[in-house]
Amino acid sequence: MKSKFLFSPEMVYLNHGSFGACPIEVFNDYQNWQRKLEDSPVQFITKTGIEALDISKKALAGYINCDSEDFFFTSNPTTAINTVMRSLKLNEGDEILTTDLEYGAMDYTWQFFEKQTKAKYVRQSIELPIKSKEHFLEMFWKGYNENTKVIFISQITSATAIIFPIKEIVTKAKQLGLITIIDGAHVPGHIDLDIKSMDPDYYTGALHKWLLAPKGSTFLYVKKVLQKNLDPLIISWGYGNPRTARGQFLDYHEYNGTRDFSAYLTVPSLLKFRKDNNWEVEIKKCRQLILEWYPKFCELLDTKPICPVSSDFLGQMFTVIVNTEKPIKLKEELFNRFKIEIPITEFKDKYGVRLSVQPYTTISEIELLYDSLKKIKEEGVLIK
Repeated sequence: MKSKFLFSPEMVYLNHGSFGACPIEVFNDYQNWQRKLEDSPVQFITKTGIEALDISKKALAGYINCDSEDFFFTSNPTTAINTVMRSLKLNEGDEILTTDLEYGAMDYTWQFFEKQTKAKYVRQSIELPIKSKEHFLEMFWKGYNENTKVIFISQITSATAIIFPIKEIVTKAKQLGLITIIDGAHVPGHIDLDIKSMDPDYYTGALHKWLLAPKGSTFLYVKKVLQKNLDPLIISWGYGNPRTARGQFLDYHEYNGTRDFSAYLTVPSLLKFRKDNNWEVEIKKCRQLILEWYPKFCELLDTKPICPVSSDFLGQMFTVIVNTEKPIKLKEELFNRFKIEIPITEFKDKYGVRLSVQPYTTISEIELLYDSLKKIKEEGVLIK
């Protein structure tokens, strides 16, 4: 399977969760769209590329189960959440409820919003290890009060790799009349995603992590009743002089200046690759490897799992706590000495090694990570 990707042959890539990997077949499709853009820029940007964009959106809509008119592409989830954030109409004292396990860039985004609006970003503490869904939900909703207006939460956390029970959170939030903004950066192509069934107000998911798209490809879904209230992050022709029949929502957000949107057009190609290579079957094996190896790594590093070792909380990655005072040095050691690309994450004053497993990951690579950490631990300098 690894031969179908563009990896440097000497590198062991165990960090799919950060930036993903694009198959050669999909990357060639991506470059083919770029060539078409350069062959006839005006026709591509105004006609043929837009037609291809509609085809790609319909393919993705079928995969995530929503209408293709209810989302647009953007470069990354950070941009998507910034778009939503800038259109929220909150007052001083209103609260956005989240967890203390969210992606750092999102914390910064909401801290900026706090300064601008005097609203309050509430990072509800989540005790680790999480014992059950009920345990998590009990902890999370302790942060709710009469001032809470918005729920912002990851479906799969970045630093801890834990799957949160988002369906249950969205259902209760609707009963309480709250706006739900879901950061699903790690979800598409990783675990099942059914937008209509979940029914969030806003949902963003990256295509370039687990779904195998080229870098810089993400979608932002917005519930129909909220679309007219979403201002564009960039004001351009679609705002003041719409020339299409696509409607205000797409005019506002899909026409925001000259750009290369070729990455957005590869969804049919990547879905074909996944089908041709039995990807859905193969990733089930990856999930099983995660469940098998997580306890082994915990034992090696003298720690315990931070959530139940089950498919309810873990997909194709786990984070194991590592006792180190030099996380950057540890990451560099793993790469420079063993050629292992893997992140050292930080959460709740702890550090963790986050392992991602894809069908191109071999057992020998996981064993190399295990043996490398064991050797570093025995040396007693970077791991205690």
